[in-house]
Amino acid sequence: MSAQTTIHINGVTGYIGGTVLARLLEHPKRSTFRITALLRDAKKAEKLKSDFDVEPIVGSLDDVDLIEKAASEADIIIPTADCDHEPSCNAILRGAKKRFETTGKRPAIINTSGTSAIAVDTNGLQASETIYDDASAEQMASLPLTNLHRVVDTTLIAADAEGGYTYTYILMPATIWGHADHALTRAGIANYRSIQMPNVIAGSLLRGRPGVWGKGAGIWTSVEIGELGDLYMLLVDAVLRDPASVPHGKEGYYFGATEEHSWYEASRAVGEAMVALGKTDNPEPTSFTDEEIAKWYKGYDLCSNARARPTHATALGWKPKQKKAEFLASLRREVEGCIEKPFPLKPIRP
Repeated sequence: MSAQTTIHINGVTGYIGGTVLARLLEHPKRSTFRITALLRDAKKAEKLKSDFDVEPIVGSLDDVDLIEKAASEADIIIPTADCDHEPSCNAILRGAKKRFETTGKRPAIINTSGTSAIAVDTNGLQASETIYDDASAEQMASLPLTNLHRVVDTTLIAADAEGGYTYTYILMPATIWGHADHALTRAGIANYRSIQMPNVIAGSLLRGRPGVWGKGAGIWTSVEIGELGDLYMLLVDAVLRDPASVPHGKEGYYFGATEEHSWYEASRAVGEAMVALGKTDNPEPTSFTDEEIAKWYKGYDLCSNARARPTHATALGWKPKQKKAEFLASLRREVEGCIEKPFPLKPIRP
């Protein structure tokens, strides 16, 4: 990379994007970074500029001309806003191609996906035996395009393989947990809490009993938000050193995943917290009814199996310390948070 590295990032007011930007602001090479950020809120944009020396671009993911231009000026592009937004993905690729044609340098795209892409749906009735390894290109290539996030992921991979004008890396977090505490959350710019477990908790509080889909038998992995930020920075550092030297394209998957938990175990921990806080008299989860799922959860993937082995991530030097026990213990704080500030349940599909 050149003496100055231009990094473009979107989703910076969000949970993941805010954490990634905060880590970039603390990076040892921050003085060599020119950081541009796409966001919709003009007031937050001004604060990013005045307080954090980030160049804001006010717009949405549908402002494809703005995105293409920003990508055409960037050495590293980090999309975090929406795993499935095809127009912005294509705009980023057009910009990356212009960058390559203009400078002869292949920009790097570190894309935020998720382990929903490897999900095996059993309606919460049983665990799956399939464990996906981020180092198995053959296994990852077998995932159908109908899975969440796969259209965008495979579009990026094709640009790396066939176009040869960009290096692409697909970072796939599992269940993300923990309250993000960094400069951007403290400044009121970025979201401090996750979506997945607060969704489960919000419905459980409304029904007065912890809920699961089916038997809650599906298995996922988890990752603490700060340690997910560590993984992003390890990948950024690898790209700064030599983007060709680390797996990319069809081999460039990186799971942000630690130990496994079942949905039942997570909901049971929610139930124990609800009992302690006087919100139920029984910690044992019961099945969400069809009516509750239709009302609160249409379109959410909260009962599947997404068993992930982070071989590539650990090869980068990622050593997460907060695992299953810490994840389950953290749910007390999430329940308290959802009581203090109710989490809005918004079905993805009507």
